[in-house]
Amino acid sequence: MIEIFDCEQGSEDWFRVRMGLITASEFGTLLMQGRGGGDSKTRRTYMLKLMGERLTGDPMYHYQNDHMERGHVQEPEARDMYAFMKDVEPRRVGFLRNGNVGCSPDSLIGDVGMLEIKSKLAHIHLDVVLGDAVPNEHMAQIQGQLWVAEREWCDFVSYCPKLPLFVKRVHRDEKQIAAIKKAVDIFENELNTLMRVVRPVEAAA
Repeated sequence: MIEIFDCEQGSEDWFRVRMGLITASEFGTLLMQGRGGGDSKTRRTYMLKLMGERLTGDPMYHYQNDHMERGHVQEPEARDMYAFMKDVEPRRVGFLRNGNVGCSPDSLIGDVGMLEIKSKLAHIHLDVVLGDAVPNEHMAQIQGQLWVAEREWCDFVSYCPKLPLFVKRVHRDEKQIAAIKKAVDIFENELNTLMRVVRPVEAAA
C-alpha cells in the first residue's frame, strides 16, 4: 500500500519519514559495481548510513551543495513552465512510501503520471537538449519511482533559465524495474545481516 506524506522536501519531517528506507534516488547506487565486479564503496557507504539511521532512530542529514540548492530554488520555475506547456496541474507531494522503499517525485500528474525535474548548468542542459534523450544517470531513479509509486510514465524535465525547457516522457521498463527490485532485495538482506551482527555488541555495552 502506498503512503503519501505531504511534507516539504528537505525539511526535518521529510528526513524523518524517509529515515532508514531505501529510496529511489539511490537505486543507481544499489546497481553499482566496484572494481573486479565487487560491491562499490558508494554502495557500502549508503548501506552503513541506513544502518546507522535504523539503529539510532535518528535521520542522517545530507550535505547540500550549490548545485543542489540551485535545483531547489529553480524547481518551481520549471514546474510552472511544464504545467503551462502540457496544460496540467501537477500535484506536489513530499514523500511516497511503498513497503520498505520510497521516493520523492517532484510532482504527480493525474492518476498515472509523475514528474522528475533536474536543474542543470547551461552546458549540461544544452547537451541534453541536443542529444534529445534522458541521460542514463537518471534512469534508475526514474524507473524506480515508477515502481514505487505504481505509475505508468514519468515526464523528465531538464531546466536552465533562458534556455528551452526539455521534456521527455519515460514509460515503465519492466525489465529494468525487475533488476531494481532484485538489487533492493539483495541490499535489504545484506543490511539486515549486518544489523544482526551489531545489535548483540550494543546490547552487551
